[in-house]
Amino acid sequence: MHTVSLHILQRLAASGTFLSGAELSAEFAMTRSAVWKHIRMLRTEGYGIDARTGLGYRLVSMAGRPLGVEVGPHLSTGRFGRPIHWHRSLESTNTTARSLAAGGAEEGTVVVAERQSAGRGRLGRSWDSPSGVNLYFSLVLRPRLPMERIPQLTLLLAVALHRALTILDGGLRPAIKWPNDIFVSGRKLCGILCEMQSEADRAHFVVAGIGINVNQPAFEGELEGTATSIRMETGRITSRPALLASVLNHLEPIYDRWQQEDDLSFVQRELEENAFLQGRRVSVERMRGTLEGTVTGIAPTGELIITTSDGTACRVASGEARLRK
Repeated sequence: MHTVSLHILQRLAASGTFLSGAELSAEFAMTRSAVWKHIRMLRTEGYGIDARTGLGYRLVSMAGRPLGVEVGPHLSTGRFGRPIHWHRSLESTNTTARSLAAGGAEEGTVVVAERQSAGRGRLGRSWDSPSGVNLYFSLVLRPRLPMERIPQLTLLLAVALHRALTILDGGLRPAIKWPNDIFVSGRKLCGILCEMQSEADRAHFVVAGIGINVNQPAFEGELEGTATSIRMETGRITSRPALLASVLNHLEPIYDRWQQEDDLSFVQRELEENAFLQGRRVSVERMRGTLEGTVTGIAPTGELIITTSDGTACRVASGEARLRK
C-alpha cells in the first residue's frame, strides 16, 4: 500500500466523519485529483469509503488487514504493537524484525506481512504462508534476564496464544504442544519461532515469530490432515486485526510478570492442564540416544518431564517429542 494512501486512511479513521477533498489536499500537499486516486486505491484494497459532493470522504468499513490503523482500536497494551509495520509481502517477518531490532527498534515493535515467500519454522522447516488469510507476525522483545531463562519465552507465547484462541467465538479447544506449537483436533494451528541475538551472558534482543492459520479454507499436499485453521474448525471468518491485538493484549502482562518471577511457576498449571502431550507416550532424540516414556508434566523452568518405564523422571530442555503408538 502506498505510504500516502496509508496516511489518508489513518486520517479518515481518526476523524470518524467526513473530511473534504480540500482538507485532505491541503494536509497532504497534493491536488484533489491526487486525493481521489488514493481514495480509489484504498477502495480496491477493500476499504469502504463514502464519497459525497459537498461533504468529502468518510471511512465506513475496514478491509480486515492487520495494519496498525485496524489493530490499534483493539489494543490495550502499553508497548506491544506500538508500532506495527505492515507489509504486503516479505521473505520472512522474523528477518525484517531482526533488522529493525539490530537498528534499535523498541521492544513491542511488530512486523506483520500478508504473505511470506520464505516463512520458516523451528528446526529449519518452512512455514506455508498464503496471502491474505492468515496471520504472520514477529515481535521485538528485549528481556532483561539471564540467557538460561530465554527458552521459557516460547512457552509464555504459547500461553498467550492459547488464551486468545480460547475466547474466540466458535468453541475452539486449543492445546499447547511443547515446546512451540498450538494444536486443535490433533492438527497444527499455530507455530512459534524465537530467534535471539546475544551479548555476553544476556540477550540483546529476541524476535518472536508467530504464524496462525486463521481463515485458510483448506490445506493440500503434505499439510492435508496435519494442519488446520480457525475457519476449518469453527466454520467462521475471524478478524485478523482483532486476533493479533488479542494475542498482544494477553502477552504483555504475563511477559512483564515473567521478568519479575524466577521461572514459569505462575503459568505452570495452565501449561500442564492444556498440554497436548500430557499423559501420552513419546520419544525424543537426544545426544545420548532416544528417550522414551510418558509425558507427566512441564517443569517450572520449561522442560518437558518424561517418565520412563522404570519410573525415572527425565527433563528434556529441547528437541521434538514424537508421539508413539
